[in-house]
Amino acid sequence: MTEKTELEIKDMHCTSCASSIENGLDQVKGVEDIKVNYGEDKAIVKHKKGVKRSKLIKAVENEGYSVLDEDDETEKDINYRREAVKAWIATSPIVFLMLEMWTSINLSTELQLNILMLIFATPVVLYYGRYTHISALKAARHGNFNMDALITLGTLAAYSTGFLVFFTSIQNYTGLGAMIMASHLVGTYLENKAKGKASSAVKDLLSMRAETATVLKDGKEINANIEDIEVGDILVVKPGEKIPADGKVVDGKTSVDESMATGEPQPVTKQQGDKVIGSTVNQTGLIKIEVVNTGENTFLSQVAELVEEAQGSKVPIQSLADRATHYFVPAVITLSVISFLAWFLLTDTMISLTSMVEPYLPWVDLAHDPLTLAVFAAVAVLVISCPCALGLATPTALMAGTGKAAQNGIIFRDGEAIQTMKEIDTLVMDKTGTITRGKPEVTNILGENRKEVLRLATSVEKGSEHPLGRSVTEKAEEEGLELTRPKNFSSFTGKGVKADIDGREIFVGNRKLLRDHEIQTDYVKDAEEFEQQGKTAIYVADSEKVVGLVAVADTLKEDSAEAISNLKDRGIEIWMLTGDNEKTAEAIASEVGIENVIAEVLPQDKIQKVEQLQTQGKNVAMVGDGINDAPALKQANIGVAIGTGTDIAVESSDVNLVQGSLNSLLKSFRLSEKIYLKIKHNLFWAFIYNTLAIPIAFLGLLHPLIAVTAMFTSSISVITNSARLKSTDI
Repeated sequence: MTEKTELEIKDMHCTSCASSIENGLDQVKGVEDIKVNYGEDKAIVKHKKGVKRSKLIKAVENEGYSVLDEDDETEKDINYRREAVKAWIATSPIVFLMLEMWTSINLSTELQLNILMLIFATPVVLYYGRYTHISALKAARHGNFNMDALITLGTLAAYSTGFLVFFTSIQNYTGLGAMIMASHLVGTYLENKAKGKASSAVKDLLSMRAETATVLKDGKEINANIEDIEVGDILVVKPGEKIPADGKVVDGKTSVDESMATGEPQPVTKQQGDKVIGSTVNQTGLIKIEVVNTGENTFLSQVAELVEEAQGSKVPIQSLADRATHYFVPAVITLSVISFLAWFLLTDTMISLTSMVEPYLPWVDLAHDPLTLAVFAAVAVLVISCPCALGLATPTALMAGTGKAAQNGIIFRDGEAIQTMKEIDTLVMDKTGTITRGKPEVTNILGENRKEVLRLATSVEKGSEHPLGRSVTEKAEEEGLELTRPKNFSSFTGKGVKADIDGREIFVGNRKLLRDHEIQTDYVKDAEEFEQQGKTAIYVADSEKVVGLVAVADTLKEDSAEAISNLKDRGIEIWMLTGDNEKTAEAIASEVGIENVIAEVLPQDKIQKVEQLQTQGKNVAMVGDGINDAPALKQANIGVAIGTGTDIAVESSDVNLVQGSLNSLLKSFRLSEKIYLKIKHNLFWAFIYNTLAIPIAFLGLLHPLIAVTAMFTSSISVITNSARLKSTDI
């Protein structure tokens, strides 16, 4: 049995941190899957039952990181802000000291300035920056170099000049070290604040939950907390109230606003027997519902869980960033050392390279001694190179994009599905429930005794869950027929069912079923006429002959034809695979504009068509109901479960479309492209930022304080760029 544990991680500053934590957790026996969400500072670990939380925490700590409890997490943003404010209050006197040091103001002697600079800088660098230094030290002890290592080396290098100034002619950069640390703390706070906004989708979803419910017990209405209701309870929901839990309408009729689940503003009519989703809004009529899901099993909880897991997953393109950040920090430290040595040992050469731009950059003073110039350049290289933006590029886009998708009833199960989705060039669709409504109705009944034909068919179908069988059963209930309990029920996949009714062996199904049991086929012409009209013909027979024929029609979804036309305009090749007979399939296909049709296909044979298309080099998406089509959904490059309603967690699919609309499928293509494009943009600008900034810093042309400001500004720009996905039009 698999369990899931969530861990809130402290001091995770880049994707290399996330990779280190993943590697550590992977060493724990019994761990099956790990998703470390750098954007939310969270690790989601799936493991065998019996793996203790303490073991997982120990694995994280062994990598140099710590795990927060829920109370710590609540205070995290407050602490970041508090530390940043205190650091800048302590740093403010340094600003005036630096002005005096770098201008003609002479209120103190040089010795006094140097001593005061150390006094004010020490608490900022060593106390308020302690967590940064501890994180860097822990990571280094485990062979890892994270972003904190760069900040630690940069601030301590600048801070050390406050001591060296008493023994050498070096410029005093102690105050600069304090300002770098204070700016870093502000940047950390702003990044976490921005990350919180980008990842608000799950919190927004869960905030929609109803808090109370009206439970009907012994004829009395009782107010109860949502946590106290149980499966099977009957709830009374009045107009304007949120539906407290997933359920089934047992009395009343109303319209329900399901926009929070599907993204569609049009209210949906609900009456007896219809499913309702918890947290949607009852609009017009009083209804009574029977609770079918509570707690973690509700639609809303499942969606929140799936979105959270998708946000913590990785997109294949992210491997580029992961490889870069893995080697990036050690490379930067090496480059910083080279920069220091170049300026210290080859001072004249470096000055000749930069003297032309000195007049235009007021912070560049090439008249300083070699040691001062070397420290200046080395510190700038360290602080400008922090790969925050690179690490945030993918997770923030995933968080914003998957949240936007969930608001529109599109649930991506992981990041890989998002990237693969945009590459799809071939769609294979089931018919019933995908292109059609999936709620067929009986339109014709033929036979010597019409009611007897319907009674026999319904009595057999009582043991079936097939949509066609349910339509026959609903017709019999409508006509008030008395049914017989079936005995020796058997189902023949893709063909039909049989059972003993009143001592007779009765078969209900298609022509294949009759041929397999060598039953004489009558009503063939009638069946062909029905099929040409797009209806499904169901034979009702005993062991010798056909006793009647039932015709069932399943109407198209309103948007099927339009959506298929738009999908074809995108250059996507579309196939319809169905177990229905060829003539019915062709009739439906012609209505929606599908040229490629394969009919009378058994569910287990659909996988062969998907494989055949894949061997031709096509990227295939299979769209079905997620149950009968499970093998084909798994085989396809992308499996899309459509219209699963409250049963959102379909394990065989990569994408769930809650609304059951093919327009939602079209939106999922558009959104996957926009998310992927946003990730590419983020990665591009993050790489460009470092590519351009590092050489400038190496040449001593970038002030370290400007560098640290640019560093966290770059990170915030990536986050805000990703956040635009939340307002994008799809």
